[in-house]
Amino acid sequence: MLDQLTQLVQQYGDNAVVKNAAIPNEMNDAVLKETENSLFSGLQKMASGGQFEQLAGLFQGNNAGSASNPVVQQLVNQVSGSLGEKLGIDGQAANGVASNMIPQILGSLVGKAKDPNEKGFEISDLVGAISGGGGNASGLMDAITKYGGQFGLDQNNDGKVDMQDAMSAVTKKGGLGGLFGKLFGK
Repeated sequence: MLDQLTQLVQQYGDNAVVKNAAIPNEMNDAVLKETENSLFSGLQKMASGGQFEQLAGLFQGNNAGSASNPVVQQLVNQVSGSLGEKLGIDGQAANGVASNMIPQILGSLVGKAKDPNEKGFEISDLVGAISGGGGNASGLMDAITKYGGQFGLDQNNDGKVDMQDAMSAVTKKGGLGGLFGKLFGK
């Protein structure tokens, strides 16, 4: 997942950073690296802070690249603040970089995760990287239980989403990727 994130930062950083007169050329690499680190850190903070509902909202529909998405706004603010604080980038320039790159990166990242033709990248990879696979996994399961019925995750039609549904989804065609795919609209 980190490789895909790095590629997207490089891709969208060309116009937002490299060709940006407000960012000195000698700072281009540092700005791109800090954007990547701050974005990933922001996603992890949201997961560790229990903001699974907001993260699930990021993966639903096609609004991951929308500047009006609250998760996107939160991450733009975090990246912008980090660029100013850690690299001394002017506030307006930092906000311009973050506002330009973050919606594009998230839109593309979520789009790749949802695309069944995108080999080697699953929504479960993204969720696992963000949550760290540790104690946050139970929080994610709680979110799945709470909102899973809305996404067709109640595999045995008993009115609740629980481990039996998860086991059923894993053993059916699509496996765990299919389970996460249903949750996040794949």
